Amino acid sequence: MADDFETLSPGLTSPGSDVFPITPDDDNDLTKVTRAIRAGTGGDIVAVMLSGNTRTLKFADGETRAVRVRRVLVSGTTAGDMEGIV
Repeated sequence: MADDFETLSPGLTSPGSDVFPITPDDDNDLTKVTRAIRAGTGGDIVAVMLSGNTRTLKFADGETRAVRVRRVLVSGTTAGDMEGIV
């Protein structure tokens, strides 16, 4: 299949190229740093950002937000059906 954009360098405003399920874990980082997160079921996502700061993000059902996250914590996370977009 032809990809008209394969010669372009992806930037942070480019669409994601892959999606993976997020399982919250207090001790381990995600397999990849996200460019965005989608929460199928809304609630709080307690995340360790790429910067190392821990933040609580509030998501509505089905919301996607462009955030660079390296870990999603079990403690305090109430959102569900989360996906990381890279």
